[in-house]
Amino acid sequence: MQTRVWQVDAAGGPFRQTEIRRSALQPGEVLVRIAASGVNPLDTKIRAGKAEHARQPLPAVLGLDMAGTVEEVGAGVTDFRPGDEVFGMVGGVGGRQGTLAEFVAADARLLAHKPKTLSMREAAVLPLSTITAWEGLVDRAQVHEAQKVLIHAGAGGVGHVCVQIARAFGADVYATVSSSKKHLVEQYGATPVDYHALTVGEYVQKFTGGEGFDVVYDTVGGSTIDASFNAVRRYTGHVVSCLGWSTHSLAPLSFRGATYSGVFTLYPLLSGVGLERHGEILRQAAALADEGKLKPLLNSQRFTTSDLDAAYAAVESGSTGKVVVDVE
Repeated sequence: MQTRVWQVDAAGGPFRQTEIRRSALQPGEVLVRIAASGVNPLDTKIRAGKAEHARQPLPAVLGLDMAGTVEEVGAGVTDFRPGDEVFGMVGGVGGRQGTLAEFVAADARLLAHKPKTLSMREAAVLPLSTITAWEGLVDRAQVHEAQKVLIHAGAGGVGHVCVQIARAFGADVYATVSSSKKHLVEQYGATPVDYHALTVGEYVQKFTGGEGFDVVYDTVGGSTIDASFNAVRRYTGHVVSCLGWSTHSLAPLSFRGATYSGVFTLYPLLSGVGLERHGEILRQAAALADEGKLKPLLNSQRFTTSDLDAAYAAVESGSTGKVVVDVE
């Protein structure tokens, strides 16, 4: 049987609709009819051939995130059945078929039941951002009640999810943000920090009395990692980064006696190791969503598979809110 997909043939090339043969389900796989596919900055870098760490050779069907409906389950799958609505980060890297397709055969360990309170479009943009946020805040930093947590780029794709997860765990949350976007972090319950108006030392003094933040999550990379090292609390503080790929002096962190963790969300998809943790995180995140504690910020524009180039251009331009593509 054939299935429609939207493929990129060369780095920076246009999307092309084509058909591929749908292979038989392997044990442990679930066939999902995709309703919506989220577009992340990483997806645009893969398309441009600038994401060597993602290892997705072109030509390829792109797309990491999706939400859809189970059509069929393979041998050994007990958590899902036909008709279930699911979401997950299931492909688009490591040679795995991406989610810009009518159907995808996904490893069941990567899936969770879609939150009942969210639409397919909302669920489709959550997986990568949510897993990245959760691994940093919960798995690494063990965020908990009464901590002061600083999220860098709190209005961003990962950042606004970080704000909500930290709040759900009882933390007092602060988020660096430009003045034009401060209302976005305020609506999720965080205190905005105008990093243009205040130096690191000034906002550490203003919001922590000079003590530093218990947890600092860098979602930007580069010089923001250095700022994080200088903003963290002495001895007990923890810095997390999902973009810690450059060279930095550890002296500020060491002088504070603080600790650091890196997050590499793609590793299970690339290695096949730890896939079940992604499904576990999404199940817990779905519960938070159904409790009203997690809701993605969607971009105001609506895209379909007929205008994929425009959807990717919107992400590349730094659009506000998560971009999602309806699969026609």
